[in-house]
Amino acid sequence: MNTFQKDLDRGIKVEQQVWMLLQRKYPCATMVNAFKGYDIWIPEINKGVEVKYDPMSNQTGNIVIEVWMYDKPSALLTTTADFWVFYDDSQFISITPKKIVECIMLNGIGLKTFTGKGDTVAKKAYLVPKELLFSYGNVLQ
Repeated sequence: MNTFQKDLDRGIKVEQQVWMLLQRKYPCATMVNAFKGYDIWIPEINKGVEVKYDPMSNQTGNIVIEVWMYDKPSALLTTTADFWVFYDDSQFISITPKKIVECIMLNGIGLKTFTGKGDTVAKKAYLVPKELLFSYGNVLQ
């Protein structure tokens, strides 16, 4: 199995974990397959949730916030999700895209270009210190 497929499989498992957590408060929450906008829909509050799994942040200390790939805007620049939930293998943190942008801008975090493990082309992303970014969000329990 290639790196992309392994990452995809792990990501789906994390999405399922977030979905189960959300269902405690929002029983109608639903995983959304084959939709680019977000991973989970919560009809009770009319909100979409994007799930981001970044276990490497435990080694690097940074969360990757992608904004450009394949010569076009992506991820944070194109999201239609109302919340992003980050998971680092120990905690789930919910943050609005607006708060992510606020964190990046107010803290002067510079844009980086790199090719991620398993990627075939370079992406542009912000490497945001995990503790800083997580201070802008809330623990999802």
